[in-house]
Amino acid sequence: MEGIQAASHKMPQTKTKTITKYLKRILFITLGAVLVSIGLEIFLVPNQIIDGGIVGISIIFSHLSGWPLGMFLFFLNLPFLLMGYNQIGKTFALSTLLGVSVMSVGTQLLHPVPGLTDDPLLASVFGGIILGIGVGMVIRYGGSLDGTEMVAIMINKKTPFSVGETVMFFNVFILGSAGFVFGWDRAMYSLIAYYIAFKMIDLTIEGFQESKSVWIISENYKEIGETILARLGRGVTYLNGEGGFTGDDKKVVFCVITRLEEAKLKLIVEEVDPSAFLAIGTIAEVRGGRFKKRSIH
Repeated sequence: MEGIQAASHKMPQTKTKTITKYLKRILFITLGAVLVSIGLEIFLVPNQIIDGGIVGISIIFSHLSGWPLGMFLFFLNLPFLLMGYNQIGKTFALSTLLGVSVMSVGTQLLHPVPGLTDDPLLASVFGGIILGIGVGMVIRYGGSLDGTEMVAIMINKKTPFSVGETVMFFNVFILGSAGFVFGWDRAMYSLIAYYIAFKMIDLTIEGFQESKSVWIISENYKEIGETILARLGRGVTYLNGEGGFTGDDKKVVFCVITRLEEAKLKLIVEEVDPSAFLAIGTIAEVRGGRFKKRSIH
């Protein structure tokens, strides 16, 4: 009887968490799409600067035809949404539909609003920043705003080309087209905006607290591990290894830190064992673990 009561008590909590998760996803995808609309209509489009992908194609078509940008953004993405629904997944496709719809409506509503600057360099920089944050937010919460990304994901499954390489291939032609339509100076400003947006997307997805994986091989592994634990407040794992050249048994210290802690960790290793082997790499995401972070000292 008690087990049934516990299970019935747990079910509403699980349901509440699921609803909260979906509401959070809807909120941040909507907010991200609104930011993209602002970046486009307040900064880039008034200065004839384009972005890559379907957004760039839509800006060019809207300029040449005089038809609303939002219409092109929605209808050019629609075939890719249908492909994504069948090939990638329902949740991803629906999240993308939400983002694209909000972006399309947002650009339409903001179109009468005058741009904030006539300086193409300022427009490229600030438009790229706002656009990148918005796109990164949508991607971080499980959606997309550009059909070329979905095509790239599907091509990646069947070819040796990565998603990034495929997207870059498309964008070379799209951004190059801006030179013929708007002039080559605008094409160069478009490259600036695209580069800034690309960097901001990475920063938004990964966050400022970028994680680093650390591998240390040392005879003084125990002292290094305990010092990291005490002074960085980071948990460590001791792994067994074997030297490929000597065949000797080795102990490997593994831990995960933020990039802000990298300099302190190097100092710790240098103090304990200057001859230790140290390898540090960037990792995209860290989950799990129960170790509570303490202050650096």
